[in-house]
Amino acid sequence: MTAAVLAPPQRVSPAKAVQHGLSLAWRGVLKIRKNPEQLIDVTLQPILFLVMFVYLFGGAISGSTGTYLQALAPGLLVQNTIMASLSAGVALNTDVSKGVFDRFRSLPIARSAPLVGAVLADIVRYLVAIVVLLVMATIMGFRITTNPLAAVVGAVLMIVAGLCFCWMAVFVGMLVRTPGAVQGIMIALVFPLTFGSNVFVPSTTMPGWLRAWSDINPVSLLTDAMRGLLVGGEVAGPLLGALAWLAGIVLVFFPLAMRAYRRRVG
Repeated sequence: MTAAVLAPPQRVSPAKAVQHGLSLAWRGVLKIRKNPEQLIDVTLQPILFLVMFVYLFGGAISGSTGTYLQALAPGLLVQNTIMASLSAGVALNTDVSKGVFDRFRSLPIARSAPLVGAVLADIVRYLVAIVVLLVMATIMGFRITTNPLAAVVGAVLMIVAGLCFCWMAVFVGMLVRTPGAVQGIMIALVFPLTFGSNVFVPSTTMPGWLRAWSDINPVSLLTDAMRGLLVGGEVAGPLLGALAWLAGIVLVFFPLAMRAYRRRVG
């Protein structure tokens, strides 16, 4: 009788599953609050990239640091958000390695709740990355030349992009054994996307084969959309292309991640 009472229910209603996921997302937020050093990659890294690229390469690439800053800041928002999405896979791998999921299985919660919680908790990281970079860029002279609504749409787009890209990290995190391996593999996958894009230099200056890749690269499309939303320019075309890429990423990596998750945690 006692075992029957303590055993977790076989099925959980969708509403309860959402509630459990949000509860574990709050757990992730509390972990960040208690260990703020987890935010180093979304606070210090954006500042370093911004200062380094603007003052080292701005004059050579655009003729002035001010002009380069206006083009670079929206692109760095994209890069930093994608880099921030890697932590979901690292965090899940860490919890699995430390046996945290064994304790979760003994609780009457939805099996998907730990996964959903880890993904949703990363929204805080995306917001921190966006705010830190925009504040630093503004101090350096960057100005949003469109309107507040467009800026809010841009922030929402970055959060959506982070939530989509994080499924790649979750998939890798459920396949490899150590958190360090997750980060290493994901950086190897993400760097060709970010540095083979128009974030740092115009694609027109690239060799033909690289320009062809850059023009269809999801990071380039997101960057063009962000530049249009923050400093003016075309938005619709790049935005539609970027959303198509994000939908494709979710369609491919979400089921793969869920399958790997079920295999890993049982």
